[in-house]
Amino acid sequence: MREIVLDTETTGLDPKSGHRVVEIGCVELVNHVPTGATFQTYIDPERDMPAEAFAVHGLSREFLAQHPVFAHVADGFQAFVADDPLVIHNATFDLGFLNAELERLGQAVLPRERAIDTVALARRKYPGAQASLDALCRRFEIDLSARDLHGALLDAQLLARVYLELIGGRQPGLELAATAAAAATVDTREARPPRPHAPSAAEADAHAALVDRLADPVWRR
Repeated sequence: MREIVLDTETTGLDPKSGHRVVEIGCVELVNHVPTGATFQTYIDPERDMPAEAFAVHGLSREFLAQHPVFAHVADGFQAFVADDPLVIHNATFDLGFLNAELERLGQAVLPRERAIDTVALARRKYPGAQASLDALCRRFEIDLSARDLHGALLDAQLLARVYLELIGGRQPGLELAATAAAAATVDTREARPPRPHAPSAAEADAHAALVDRLADPVWRR
């Protein structure tokens, strides 16, 4: 089973207000295990960068102007995510921005039903607890030392680890591997010699005396 853990960085909070995607990061999972395959790109938003957004991800207008616009990365992005489920933290936000970009190009949008929202998973598993990515990383003791600023690929990599914890906290197949290893273990203990079970002479005489007192005993048929 292939899944794509996805995150974006943007110029703001609302694509309907003219805000744009500035970075996409994706991590491929197969059977809930990262394969090492990733997709990451910075995007020229063709607009200014508000100070509030810059404080979150540190991506300046000058830096992003050196990178392609969304139209030039859309095909590569679509090819990487294909038709597989998308694991997203607060899926409504990221899908809203990505679909706004895709609609500008006249391309098919990403259906909401494709998304596995890890915020919803966390709130079901830990009702009343904080469900931010940082909070979940702290809960699962995932190292956040590299996360001075938000970054789409780094956050997708962290989210992949959080997602694994939310769905069980153990890589599939470990139990099967342990069982197989145990079954393959060679028993090196020395076998004990068989104990004698033949009756003694006294036991044989006692049995014969018992049989003599029985009517039509089975031992003499």
